[in-house]
Amino acid sequence: MNKKNDVRIEVENMIEKTDLEGLLKKSVELHGHFCNFLAYGIIAGLYAVKKLGVFSTGMEEIIAILETNNCFSDGIQMVTGCSFGNNALVYRDYGKTAVTVAKRDGHAIRLVLDPVFEDSRGKKYPEVYDLFYKLVARRETGLPEEYGRMMELFSEMSFEELGTPVKKMFWIETKQIKLPEFAPIFDSVKCAKCGENVMKTRAVKKNNKDFCIPCADASFYELNGAGITYI
Repeated sequence: MNKKNDVRIEVENMIEKTDLEGLLKKSVELHGHFCNFLAYGIIAGLYAVKKLGVFSTGMEEIIAILETNNCFSDGIQMVTGCSFGNNALVYRDYGKTAVTVAKRDGHAIRLVLDPVFEDSRGKKYPEVYDLFYKLVARRETGLPEEYGRMMELFSEMSFEELGTPVKKMFWIETKQIKLPEFAPIFDSVKCAKCGENVMKTRAVKKNNKDFCIPCADASFYELNGAGITYI
């Protein structure tokens, strides 16, 4: 492995020790609550970085290509150190609980949640899934104790799922891929209406002047809970 990143020393020590519980607890600081898909992200991310033999410095030497924006993605970000902000996270709106983690030489590992395993969770954990579909999926009004019980069960489930062998949970493929180029640096221009700086490549030209997208009332892409939406 390359030299550890002192900024991420706590996380990287957990990776080296295969400390899944520690990584799950650390990821909750980002995610906000325990859930099984966060745990799956921890497991997938840990497997990939250990197999690839890499540490992250947040300088795009490791790339994570995510195919979902569900809870799984936060586990991946915490373990791999790949994020939107450091340009090492690529999002492809495929709607699959899957990730490809790659080194700059293109050597990569893709993990996708096994459909049989995923579909079996409702039968293994019926109470928490019933509460989830009622309170979250259908947005029905629930009692405070129901919300509390759901979060308690998700916490228990998260830690229990850490004991599942990775090859029972995921389909795993080692592959060689072509990575995106390193992120380019773009100049900024000032919007002619609001005066705010905007990346030159996102500015809208009108009457030979630069405008930001809101001031130009132009359409744009937004990543939200539904995926990438054109607005």
